[in-house]
Amino acid sequence: MRRWLFGLGLLLAHVAGVALATAQDQSAQYPERAIKIIVPFPAGGPSDVLARLIANKLSEDFKQPVLIENRVGGNTVVGAQAAAKAPADGYTLLLAIDSTLSMNQFLYRNLPYDPLNDFVPITLAAKSMVFIMVHSASNYHSMKDLLAYAKANPGKLNYGIGTITNRLQAFLFNKLGGVDTVMVPFNGTAPMEQALLTRTVDFIYTSSSGIPLVEAGNFRALVKLDNRPLARLPNVPAISSELPQYGEVGIWLGLVAPKGTPQAIIEKLHQRINAALNDPETKARADATGLFLATSASPAEFNAFIRQEADRWSGVIKESGITLD
Repeated sequence: MRRWLFGLGLLLAHVAGVALATAQDQSAQYPERAIKIIVPFPAGGPSDVLARLIANKLSEDFKQPVLIENRVGGNTVVGAQAAAKAPADGYTLLLAIDSTLSMNQFLYRNLPYDPLNDFVPITLAAKSMVFIMVHSASNYHSMKDLLAYAKANPGKLNYGIGTITNRLQAFLFNKLGGVDTVMVPFNGTAPMEQALLTRTVDFIYTSSSGIPLVEAGNFRALVKLDNRPLARLPNVPAISSELPQYGEVGIWLGLVAPKGTPQAIIEKLHQRINAALNDPETKARADATGLFLATSASPAEFNAFIRQEADRWSGVIKESGITLD
């Protein structure tokens, strides 16, 4: 019996050793062909711009094509579902937004993917700053102006949103500001900003992609939704100056891979993507487009961050009563 157990132990040790050697070999050879990054938003928006910055640098580093596939629809559900069903070999990644991984599970009764269990986190990629912006020809020169009109004219102002995070930001704004403004949803940031350009909407909740339009004189930024300093728009106040209880509410993006992707490949991707995000040229190009790059020290740190964000938003979503199915 002891001899049998000893033999079994040797066999298991051999199998474990073979598995480890195989994983190490996979990492050493990876990638041997093109990598695809699924972006669940239309081309031209901040998520797409970020993905292409990363893809360009990874392609140079890996000496393999890194392709972008825009899979739009269902509040990122379409893209996330496609990524979750992809082979777990490191050749399909998902650039997920906060709603993909930390909100959708509270918004859908029958979500076709599991945000916390169908993916392996790689790294945080950006923490975007969000602004409330109006057209530069509008009569609103400050948040005080906008709040005053909204209070005097319930239901008369409409606002554009491009993500569910924007919708939750708007819920908090209406609640804490004591106003009734009307939502106009858009399928991404780019069409929403176009609607403000044509004055189809009165104001928008948008990311740093709107900064160039402020600098060009098309938009006016009334407030930013966090307290970080911003050199490009130094005179834009934080929303806490008018609504102290609002707090800080941004939008973040990060990269994940399908569950089962070998850990050695995840670690290699983490290292190379972080190097890409910290590359001076990439950072300069990101700064020029108003992106705020960010990274995680490890995949485990990003995993903990995702779960912390899920805990943060579950109560807000329940209070809002928002559902998407």
